[in-house]
Amino acid sequence: MHMAYKASHRFARIAPRKARLVADLIRGMRIDDAMTELDFSKKRAAWYLKAVLKSAIANAEEKAADVESLVISASRVDEGPTIKRFQPKDRGRAHPIRKRTCHLHIELEEKN
Repeated sequence: MHMAYKASHRFARIAPRKARLVADLIRGMRIDDAMTELDFSKKRAAWYLKAVLKSAIANAEEKAADVESLVISASRVDEGPTIKRFQPKDRGRAHPIRKRTCHLHIELEEKN
């Protein structure tokens, strides 16, 4: 019986496009390889995804899973709400700024 262990971080203050680069990188990896990859990644999204991965591992440990055989079966980034702000410009103009958020999801499964 294969059980999926999940964790997520909703409303993360990083653009989904930037987070997807790192999420695609770790999908399908064993957890120790993924953790090493995230440790040495220069991308800001790596910090967020590492926290979600740690949470998923903790959830798996809580349900007595074999942590050594865990693999990232799914890592996806969904778009969250956009925070809208305005930057004042010359002659009384205002330029819109879209501060994007995203939802990070990681799923682990046991592979033998």
